[in-house]
Amino acid sequence: MNALADLVDALPAGRVLTDPDVTGSYARDQTFLVPGTPLCVVTAQTRDDVVTTLRWATEHRVPVVPRGAGTGLAGGATAVDGCVTLSLARMTAIRELSPADEIAVAEPGVITADLDRAAREHGLMYAPDPSSYEISTIGGNLATNAGGLRCVKYGVTRDSVLGLEVVLADGRVISTGRRTMKGVTGYDLTGLFVGSEGTLGVITSATLRLRRAPTLPPVTIAAEFPSLRAAGDAVAAIVAAGCRPSLLELMDRNTLKAIDDWKNIGLEPGVQAMLIAQAEGDTPGDAAEMARLCERNGAGFVAVSSTPEETEELIGIRRLAYSAKERLGACLVEDVCVPRSVLPDMISAVERAAVRHDVLICTIAHAGDGNLHPVFVFDRSLPEPPENVWAAADEVFHAALDLGGTLTGEHGVGLLKRRWLGLENGPVVSEVQRGIKQVFDPLGILNPGKAI
Repeated sequence: MNALADLVDALPAGRVLTDPDVTGSYARDQTFLVPGTPLCVVTAQTRDDVVTTLRWATEHRVPVVPRGAGTGLAGGATAVDGCVTLSLARMTAIRELSPADEIAVAEPGVITADLDRAAREHGLMYAPDPSSYEISTIGGNLATNAGGLRCVKYGVTRDSVLGLEVVLADGRVISTGRRTMKGVTGYDLTGLFVGSEGTLGVITSATLRLRRAPTLPPVTIAAEFPSLRAAGDAVAAIVAAGCRPSLLELMDRNTLKAIDDWKNIGLEPGVQAMLIAQAEGDTPGDAAEMARLCERNGAGFVAVSSTPEETEELIGIRRLAYSAKERLGACLVEDVCVPRSVLPDMISAVERAAVRHDVLICTIAHAGDGNLHPVFVFDRSLPEPPENVWAAADEVFHAALDLGGTLTGEHGVGLLKRRWLGLENGPVVSEVQRGIKQVFDPLGILNPGKAI
């Protein structure tokens, strides 16, 4: 393609990669989906690199697939044939960190945990912490509106975003939002871009809200239950009692066994579920109350941390969950969210789907906000999930919607969930969303085929 030479000439040397062995490594995320073949990869290092790339793409009608670290679980960064894969992983500057205003301005390639560590040097913290926080980027978190373990108390990524710098499809640059804690001027474009999966514009920096870090170490509890339903009932009781956990995570027997087979955590035969909860150090009474409620709802054993090291050990079990399941086979990782009051019913629905369709499902949950991750495990040699897995997933999605929930709480739609979008959105909402896409990306070049 002769036009590609124009892009190479317009960008600094080394920014455009065309070697198929190299571009192929940028073509997919963490899903099983088979990607298309990119025309090239642009490794942007500045906003101007993004502007130049999008102007060229608009001129030549070439699709652009933005990506961060490639840790997504819905296919949102999967390349399409002939696209420019626009990697933002090298835009790693924390442009500003203001303790006085409790904000940071970060580029999209900043690793989530690195921003949190930088904030903690000033007695602050960046609250969102997806399980992949040591490898996922701020830009990817923004694209999917990622959640994480602390979102039960602090909310998802959108709740920590004050403003954005965005390059539109034609290369124009806009700034949305504000640096202040309050602001209602015009439509909320910031909220619109967060979670849009790169289909409306490419985020090149974000003004992010920081929070005061707790001054005392947290207290963590781990409770073992004889059934998944009992663990769900304990979650409902904790929420109803008005406890304020900073973390409330649930793992089923299949997940715990996968971890135990790998790391030998001493899993007892009768344990069907584990609940890991945490209270920040300034609310120690919440930890004691959560432990009591777990025992009241059938927990056979409850451990309460007494040192920071014990806390890290307990939380570490939860962070092993996804890697442990990957050892079992290929994974279709799903992400339904329901009202917290019906979490036990949703858990039962997942268990029924597993039995009815003879599928191994490993379930973990950000239980405090009703967000379940049923992981459907299938033969690694297969190119995609077999029919019984898709049937089980379909049953789980219908159950979530019937319970007043949603198809995705934090992973995004990407490619994997598009087949079910109509069930939740309906024709009018779908039409409105397509209209919004048309305003921002009239040629349809930004991450085509994703999200809507």
